[in-house]
Formats: sequence, C-alpha cells, structure tokens
Amino acid sequence: MTPTDHRIHLRINGVGRDVDTDVRSTLLDLLRERLGLTGTKKGCDHGLCGACTVHVDDERVLSCLTLAVSIDGAEVRTVEGLADGEVLDPLQRAFVERDGFQCGYCTSGQLCSARAMLREHARGDLSATTFDGGREDVADGPTCLSDNEIRERMAGNICRCGAYSNIVEAIAEVARS
Repeated sequence: MTPTDHRIHLRINGVGRDVDTDVRSTLLDLLRERLGLTGTKKGCDHGLCGACTVHVDDERVLSCLTLAVSIDGAEVRTVEGLADGEVLDPLQRAFVERDGFQCGYCTSGQLCSARAMLREHARGDLSATTFDGGREDVADGPTCLSDNEIRERMAGNICRCGAYSNIVEAIAEVARS
C-alpha cells in the first residue's frame, strides 16, 4: 500500500468488496480497471455524457466524477447488476425490443439512469416538465410520464447514434407497466 492508498468497503451488485484504492481514483476507474466491471463506460470523463452512470445507494451518480473513497460503505449497482441471472431487467428487455441502442456505447449509462429516473418519478420527485404541462394536481403525486418528461429527466445521457426516440419508447413502455 502506498501513502495515497486507502482501504474501502463497497457492496457492488450485491457482493461485498474490500478494495485498496488510491484516494484520487474515481469510482469509474475502480470499477473498470481494478474490478474488471467494464460495462460502465468512460465517455467524456467530465460528467457531461452520462455513459458512466451507476447507482450508489439507489441514486444515480456519474462515476467519472465520484471519488471512490467518498462512497466507502455504499451499495453500488452497475449495468452488470441489473439482470437477475439470465433474466433481463424490464428496461433491458424493452431496450432490446424497441431497438433502444445502436452502437451500444451509451446503453449501460442509459439503462442505469432510466432505472433511477423511474424510481425518482415513483417517489414523487418533480421535474421542470411536471409544471410545463399546466398541471394543477402536482401535489397529488406522480402521474404517467410523458415523452417530454422522460426526455427532460434523461437529458444528461447522450446517445451519439441518435437512438433517442427508441430509448424514450422503451422507458415509456416500462413506466406504463
């Protein structure tokens, strides 16, 4: 261990891991380079594209901007942890059925972000689009997600291939079920 190494404990996709990591290492680099979980992608490495989105304690985070030591003791879920064995998560199934990807590079971040976004909506988190529709019943809790609201809530995830309409359709399908 070097003077800049620090031992942290994380539960990653349900498995406890004790890892020595440099205090300057991002969660993204820890996942990809140290633990071999390469489903999470390094896109811009500046927090602008969303390809590195993962869940930390059930909240979506940009792993390229998150220092690994700052989440010591947390539960981390990556795209590798979305499926239940061979059974795909409903979002994964919908992405396949709706062609919600082309090259696939952004897909892991899109899936993690969409799963967290649906959870945020279900618990009543509001968005700017919530108020744009002239709804007066905002206090009554979440309603069905419109395509515009899905687009706004997913705005931090870039798809260079332009599969946005299919991504929105896949998310909307899961939101309705």
